[in-house]
Amino acid sequence: MPETTQERFLQELIATLGTDVAQRGAPERYRTDWSGTPPQQPLALVRARSTEEVCALMRLCSRHRIPVVPQGGLTGLAGAAVPGAHTVALSLERMQAIESVDPRTAVMRVQAGATLQAVQQAAQAAGLVFGVDLGARGSCQIGGNIATNAGGNGVLQHGMMREQVLGLEVVLADGSLLPMLRPMLKNNTGYDLKQFFIGAEGTLGIVTRALLRLRPAPQARTTALVAMPGFDAALAVLARMQQRFGNGVAAFELMWDSFVRASVDWQKLAPPFAQAHALLALIDVDGRDEADLRTAVQELLGEAMQAGEVGDAVIAQSVAQARRLWQLREAPAELNKNMHPAINFDVSLPQADIGRFADAVQTAFDARWPGQHSLFFGHVGDGNLHVSTDGATVNGECEAVEAELYRLVAEFGGSISAEHGIGLHKKPFLAASRTPAELAAMRAIKQALDPLQLLNPGKILD
Repeated sequence: MPETTQERFLQELIATLGTDVAQRGAPERYRTDWSGTPPQQPLALVRARSTEEVCALMRLCSRHRIPVVPQGGLTGLAGAAVPGAHTVALSLERMQAIESVDPRTAVMRVQAGATLQAVQQAAQAAGLVFGVDLGARGSCQIGGNIATNAGGNGVLQHGMMREQVLGLEVVLADGSLLPMLRPMLKNNTGYDLKQFFIGAEGTLGIVTRALLRLRPAPQARTTALVAMPGFDAALAVLARMQQRFGNGVAAFELMWDSFVRASVDWQKLAPPFAQAHALLALIDVDGRDEADLRTAVQELLGEAMQAGEVGDAVIAQSVAQARRLWQLREAPAELNKNMHPAINFDVSLPQADIGRFADAVQTAFDARWPGQHSLFFGHVGDGNLHVSTDGATVNGECEAVEAELYRLVAEFGGSISAEHGIGLHKKPFLAASRTPAELAAMRAIKQALDPLQLLNPGKILD
C-alpha cells in the first residue's frame, strides 16, 4: 500500500474512532499469540468498546481495502490471531460484559471479550455450569472460544463450543450486522447462519455477542485415577462407565506412561502408583449423592479389575484429593519450559484407532529420530489426542516431524485439528483432512461473505 494512502487511512481511523480506541501500531502483546509465531507490528490497533465501533471500523476498512485481524485473549496455538504488517489488529478485550443470566431458562448473554472464567463464575453464581472448560480459562475470551469452536475437558459430557451457542451477533466484512441473538433451540427458518461463524477463526465475520446455553450444576462428583494395561482395556472401562452412568461421565482423560513420568518429574509429584502402568485415566463422574456415587464407581472399578481391564485405581475422598489427582494432568503447562522447543499436536482420530495411531507415531518417530522424546495424552473419550515432541531430540527438524505425524493422521482417517484450529500453522496440512471438494466449498463461502478478503487474511485458506 502506498505510504500516502496508508497515512490517509490512519488519519481517518483515528478521527472516526478517537485516540482512546484506535492507535498507530500496537504494543508488543498484540503482535502475536501463544503459538510462538514471530510477532508482527500491525498498521494499527483498535480496542473496540462496542459493536457499533466494530461496525464503523469494518465500514472504514472496507472502503480503504485494509484487512482486519480479530483478537481475543491471544491464547491460540495455531497463529490465528497474529496480525500482518498491513493489517489492523482488532482487540475485543474491552467488550467483556456479562449482560444477563436467566437461571429459569439457563441462558446467558455476553459480549465477546468476556473471559471463559468470568462466564463460568457467572453461571456458577446462578446455580448452573457452562459446558466448556480449558486451561487458559482465565485469559481466553468467549469470542475466541467461538471462533475456534473450543473443546477442552467438558466435551464428553456437553459437546464442543458449538453445542453451547444459542445465538450470535456478528459484524460482517462490509460493516453490516447480523443480529442472530435468538434463544431458541428450535428455529428451522432456512440456513442456520450462526454456524458459519463458529470455528471460522474470524475469517467470515467478527463475533461481538453471544447467547450461551447453560447446564444444571451436578449435585455430586467423584474423581478416580485408574491404571490400565492397554488402550483396548481403556475403551472397555469407558464403555462400562457410560453404560452405568450415561451422560454423568464428565471426563475421561487418558495419559500414556511417557506423559505420566514427565508430569511427575516436572511437577515434583509423588508417583501415583507403586508401579508403572501403560495408561492412566482420570475419570470424573457426576451424580446426585456423593456417597452413593463413590460406592457405585468403586463397584464398577472392582468389576473391571476382575475382568483384567484395570490394574490399580484410587478414588478421591475429597475435593482436595480430586484436585491433587488432576494435577497429574496439568503437565502441559510445563511443556515449553521442559521441551526445547515443544512441537505440539492436537489431532482427533476414530476412537477405536487411537491406540494404534499412538503406537504408529512412536514407531515412526523412533525409526527416524532414535532417542526422540514424545508424550501422548488427551481427551480420549471424545477422540482427541495430544502429542508433544521435544524439538531438541529430533535435531530441530520440526517441519519433518509435522509432515510425518500428519501423514499418519491422513492414513488413519483423522483430523489434523481437534480443537486448536488451523490458523497459520496447520494451513499447509489442511488437505490431509479435507477433500478438494470440501476446500472448494470453504473457499466459496469465504468469497461470498468476504469478497475483498479483509477478514483475517491468510488464515485457514490462502
